Amino acid sequence: MTLLSTDWGLAWGMAGISVGVVFTILILLVCVLYVFSAVAKGSTAKAEAAAKPKVLTGAEYVRSKQADIASASDTDKLAIATAIYLYMGNQHDEESGILTIHHMDHPAWHAELNKHL
Repeated sequence: MTLLSTDWGLAWGMAGISVGVVFTILILLVCVLYVFSAVAKGSTAKAEAAAKPKVLTGAEYVRSKQADIASASDTDKLAIATAIYLYMGNQHDEESGILTIHHMDHPAWHAELNKHL
């Protein structure tokens, strides 16, 4: 009997309104994401334009590198010199390539759990 007493016009109206609300929210979400994307692209383009390095001529480049070297600390110069010395002298650790595994019958965690063994 409840099937006959249902107001189908009201039921279809509520279903239509609910589907409409869902699609409206989805459309608003897409619009908001589109706006955020446009803002992010604009700020990225501005940052890239600001961060674009200046192209130096040969003489300017040499002067800038000389200034960098002159302003380096003694520790930095020592680290660079040591790295170059070791690289040129081919000094590095030699590994044998052999992996040794010592098998234990009862490792420490196992012995703690099984004290009776």
